[in-house]
Amino acid sequence: MIEFDELHGKLVLKLVYYGPALSGKTTNLLSLHDRLQQEGRGELMLLDTTEDRTIYFDLLPFFYVAPSGFKIKLKVYTVPGQVRHDATRKAVLQRADAVVFVADSRISQMAVNAESFANLEQNLTLVGLDVEKLPLVVQFNKRDLPDVVSEAELREIWGPTGLPVFMASALQGQGVLETFQAAVEGVFKSMDQKLGLQQRYQVDQKAFVQSMVKTI
Repeated sequence: MIEFDELHGKLVLKLVYYGPALSGKTTNLLSLHDRLQQEGRGELMLLDTTEDRTIYFDLLPFFYVAPSGFKIKLKVYTVPGQVRHDATRKAVLQRADAVVFVADSRISQMAVNAESFANLEQNLTLVGLDVEKLPLVVQFNKRDLPDVVSEAELREIWGPTGLPVFMASALQGQGVLETFQAAVEGVFKSMDQKLGLQQRYQVDQKAFVQSMVKTI
């Protein structure tokens, strides 16, 4: 759901990291925070339980100003993975412009991943978002562990969906930027089709993405 102020040339975009408990959503944001340019990087806010699990959300804002003066604020959230916080997950999903689904690569977690993805689809519908149209990226995290499903098998399973799929170890910083970049490119393409960012406001996609990160 677009938060757009045409009069003042401002656009606020919302990217949500979704997935089962302890899949590495917050670790992704912590790793991103270290890799984003300091100039546009906002404060990273963490709200955790005593079990070190996110209760509400993590928020990592980033600010970009195009040469034309057009301003974009990208807000990145994570949702709690525990089932008991489903109401909060729905609240955070509202008005999302793109979603990254963070799955746990371990063999033992495949059923949990499937349940969480089904919950994502259900909650998107409940908050009025079309899963077929919303930019969605899938990340299989924890590739550094020994008991993981093979990449070939994961790609065989997820290939027919047409969704971008990335292998990652957020703890080691691998695949974090690639996942983020794909999500940002997806949301930019979606907004460009709706608002004409490049033609009307001279916002270049490559410059927008590269302005955020130190290296890609």
